Amino acid sequence: MLNNRKILLGITGGIAAYKCPELVRLLTQQGAIVKTVLTDSAEKFVTPMTLSTLSQQPVYQSIWQAEETISHIELARWADVILIAPATANIIAKLSHGIADDLLSTLCLATTSPIIIAPAMNKNMYLNKITQENLNKLINHNITIWGPDSGIQACGDVGLGRLLAPEVLLQNLNNFFAPKLLAHKNIIITAGPTQEALDPVRYITNYSSGKMGYALAEAAHEAGANVTLVSGPTNLSLSPQINKINIITAEDMHKAVLDHIDKNDIFISAAAVSDYKAESIAPHKIKKNNNKLSLSLSLNPDILKSISEHKKNKKLITIGFAAETENLIENAQKKLFAKKLDMIIANLVGKNLGFNSDENQVSVITSKNTIELGKSSKKDIAQQLIRLIYESLLVTS
Repeated sequence: MLNNRKILLGITGGIAAYKCPELVRLLTQQGAIVKTVLTDSAEKFVTPMTLSTLSQQPVYQSIWQAEETISHIELARWADVILIAPATANIIAKLSHGIADDLLSTLCLATTSPIIIAPAMNKNMYLNKITQENLNKLINHNITIWGPDSGIQACGDVGLGRLLAPEVLLQNLNNFFAPKLLAHKNIIITAGPTQEALDPVRYITNYSSGKMGYALAEAAHEAGANVTLVSGPTNLSLSPQINKINIITAEDMHKAVLDHIDKNDIFISAAAVSDYKAESIAPHKIKKNNNKLSLSLSLNPDILKSISEHKKNKKLITIGFAAETENLIENAQKKLFAKKLDMIIANLVGKNLGFNSDENQVSVITSKNTIELGKSSKKDIAQQLIRLIYESLLVTS
């Protein structure tokens, strides 16, 4: 996706700038044309000679130098995308307030090309309310934010603020330029567990982390879809462009899906919905009176089946998940036909796969065939699934 793409890499003065030569090397290996802009502070961490040698392109350091070779307006027009990595708190503040006091900030005001920033700074600087307000301003002005990552920082602190790895930025750029397979499509996805109260302090739930559903929401968003995510309780972050609806119970999720389903083209049920709920919720904490406790449970609504059977939009594509511990394909195929689905994604849970894991491997089953997706990150699996949904259910429809 990067062959002959014109990438303007803005490098600002953070210690993470040391990762930029590797990023330039990776980009040029994939055929990208990379020109770099260094701020004065960035020169303390990486040299123009290193960058120009790796990119075989000019390195720009000041607005006056740019005027001698190519005007800053021409440079702003040249880029297919401007990526600022690392993006310090200082450049984030400048961009959010329209300040143009150096070449990089001036280019960003002058360009009509997409701008992407990859923040990198001390965790306290990143979490500072002013920085967060500035980031939200940039999001509202359609500037894309990638990261930051979490981990050990140069100062010794541990937390959010690390620059994404060059390999991750490379993959993100590939995704950015990939065809928008779901452009103009509306997609609703469910994710995470539901919680069914027993009393004011206890509830029934399951091990679902929501990671697969969230990864699908992000992948669909990257593919150009308008995404609504109906999510049970999780601690996961989500791109602000995705409409998120928080729910607790299966009935909450059922209602949220019903309220939005008619506006959508695709429904993916990735949530691990509790099959049962308490017939009655105790008004006070259930006390421990003996060695046994009997619970009376009743069935929750089958969200996927009800949507599939009673959808008003006959063109709605319905996709389910089947998390199984045995007889994976057989059980998934039964669910595919019983619930009248267009596709079912089956995965074994346990053995460090499925729930709570960052990795997964799945079987994608339609009425026509079964496709195996080998063990990989949930992000990668999600991207493969979006492509399969497009190729199997949209191209032929």
